[in-house]
This record gives sequence, structure tokens and C-alpha cells, in this order.
Amino acid sequence: MIVFMFSLFVVLLLIGVPISLTLGLTAALPLYFFSDISLNVVAQKMFGSVNSFSIMAVPFFMLAGSIFAKGGVSKRLVDLANSVVGWLPGGLAIVTFFACALFGAISGSSPATVAAMGSILVPAMLEAGYSMQFALATISAAGFLGIVIPPSIPMVMYGVSASANIGDLFMAGFLPGILLTLAMSCYAFLYGRKHLPKGEPFQIKKVLVALKNAVWALIMPVIILGGIYGGIFTATEAAVVACYYGLAIGIFVYKELEWRKLGVIFRDSIVQAGSILLIVATATAFGWVLTRENIPATVANGILNLAGGNKWIFLILVNLLLLAVGTFMETIPAILILTPILLPAANTLGINTIAFGVMMIVNLGIGMATPPVGINLFVAAGLEKRKLSDVVCRHLWYYLLFALLVLAVIVIFPGIVLLLPQMMA
Repeated sequence: MIVFMFSLFVVLLLIGVPISLTLGLTAALPLYFFSDISLNVVAQKMFGSVNSFSIMAVPFFMLAGSIFAKGGVSKRLVDLANSVVGWLPGGLAIVTFFACALFGAISGSSPATVAAMGSILVPAMLEAGYSMQFALATISAAGFLGIVIPPSIPMVMYGVSASANIGDLFMAGFLPGILLTLAMSCYAFLYGRKHLPKGEPFQIKKVLVALKNAVWALIMPVIILGGIYGGIFTATEAAVVACYYGLAIGIFVYKELEWRKLGVIFRDSIVQAGSILLIVATATAFGWVLTRENIPATVANGILNLAGGNKWIFLILVNLLLLAVGTFMETIPAILILTPILLPAANTLGINTIAFGVMMIVNLGIGMATPPVGINLFVAAGLEKRKLSDVVCRHLWYYLLFALLVLAVIVIFPGIVLLLPQMMA
């Protein structure tokens, strides 16, 4: 049954079957052929997984991100980032990282960050004389900041899967997100010194004007995290508050969100959320079958034995596994499948659940900008109707190298990840 299950999983992925259908078939067919269990169980597990208050945060955060993207927030965040760092060598590329970091504090989605920020910044970089490859590689790498800096949809999924505090996960993502922003900006700075045009001179007046215009957008993360840690609302309720807040500033403050646009926003958000929840449902059924066959415990014991009980060898093996998985599997199904397998082994070695979750998400985030299946690459290529080869270039690999250096730092020094959650405890 186990051999059939994993063989079927690999074959379906290789022939391009959608991941949700792959997970569902891999859960159902082994039960049908190798057990007497009714397939009704699969349906029950699927329904039970999405019949959850915590899971409701996912569609609402996606809707909030769409509202902010269409409501004039994106442009104001770009203007703010440009006024602060746009004067540096490679300024527009650095602006891209800072703007994506700011937008990541609103959207929680990597593809949404690439699409919203890329539609503004890629044309700006091309107009300023940046090469097409450099511009597309920059937005691809910057986009995964959207899932590291909270609120983050993958963090919600990890929190549900690991029974971890979502508020702590959100706080834990801030410092790694800032380090990633600074590290990848370093390459843009170094490359920009010799190869890219300089931006406009720094002007404090310009910064103050941009800050005034963007202040309503910047308040939103404060409301979400302050409300969660202040006990005012849960993470799910925070997602709903974010939707109402986005509507209010988009319609009444920035006045760029027209009523007729809401139908399109809701429709697109429903489609995106539906596809993710279908993945959640089928991944849960898949995970139940794995657990029933004792696969997670077996794999965890195998990794522990391979590591010889050494925490550092275990972390090296897990990071290599996650980096490999991230190159061909989407973040959410990877989290739902691997968390029940890897987390028990990590806890056995004394690795903190929150630190392990952030490590997983950074790993899989890097995978979103890594070929062959990194979704950021396809979204970036679509911005200018280019081929994937125009995105996968030496600039992308340098960005990912700097991101890997940050990953190594947070693995070796987990206190960086845990600093803010411990301060807020």
C-alpha cells in the first residue's frame, strides 16, 4: 500500500495533475485497493479539515490583500520605499524589496505580492534602464517576503497543522523577514554600484510626504498584531478586521477603490481561496492515510537515526529536504504534508515549534522563487509576457544565495526568531 501510494503521488505530479487532485487520489485509491475502509472517511476528513474557525483566516487574509492591492495601497507603499532608499545605487531594486516587505505585512501571499508590486515596479525599473532579466529576477525574489513577514497565510496553515500559536508565529516572522530584505538588497546595492543608474537624491521632505500618504496602510499590521496580542480578537477575527479596514481606507480615505470593482475583487478572492481550501482538504485526507499507516513516525525515526540523535545533523538534513521539496511543490501542501512528519522529530531534539515553523516557511519561500515550479517565477514572467528563461538568470541565483545565508543564520541562532514572541509573552 505504501509503495503504491508514493508511486502514485510521484507519477501524478510528474504528469502535471493539479496538486489538490493528486493528494485526493493518493488518499482515496490506496484505501480502495488495499483496505476495507469506506471512502466516506476521506470525504469526512476533507470536510472536517476546512470546517475550522482557524482556517477561515486564510480566505479573509486573501480578500484583505486583494482589497489593499486594488485600493491604492500598493502605489503609496512604493512611493514610501522609494523616498527612503531609492537614492541608493540600484535604488529601484532595493525599493522593490522594501515595498514587498511592506506589502507582505498586508497581503500574506507571495504571488499576490509579486503581482501587486511587480505591476508597478517592473515597468519603473525597465524605464529607468534596468535589464529585463534583472527586473524580473528582483520581483521574483522579493515576492516571497510576502509569506515570511506577517500576516502570512502559510503561517496560519502551519499554526493549524502544528497546533501552534498563530500570533507567536506572526511575531516570529518579523526579524527573519527584515534580515531577508536587507540581505537581498545588499546584492542589488553591490550590483547597482557598477551597472545600474542612480536614483534621485535623498530628500527628507519627500520622505515625510510619502509617510503621510502611506500612514493608513502602515497602521494595518499594528492593528492586526496589537489586537491579537492584546486579546481583542483572534487571528481569524483579525483577518476580517483587515478586510473592513481595507474597504474603509480604499473607499473613503484613498478613494481609489470603486464600488464596481468589489465584485471582481470578491470573485477573484473566492476562486483563489477555493483552490487553497481544496488543497487543505485533500492534504488533510492524505495526511490521515499516512498517519494510519504510521508513516510519519517511521520517517521521523529514520531521520533521527540517520542524524544519530544530533540536532545539527538533523537540521541540515531537514533543510536540504525542504529546499528540494520547495522547488517542485507549493508551500501550503508542503506544510500540511511535512509538518506532521518532521515536527515530532524536531521536538524530540528540543527544537522549538515556533522556530521550526519559521525555518520551514523561509525554506519553502525560497522554493517559490526557485525553478522548476516556483510560482513567483511564473507570475513575474507573466507581468511582461516573457518566458521563464528571462526570469531564471544569474541575478536570481545571487538573490537566493543571500537568502540562504539568512536561512543559515536563523537556523544556527533561533533566538533571532524567538526574540519578539518572548518579549511579547
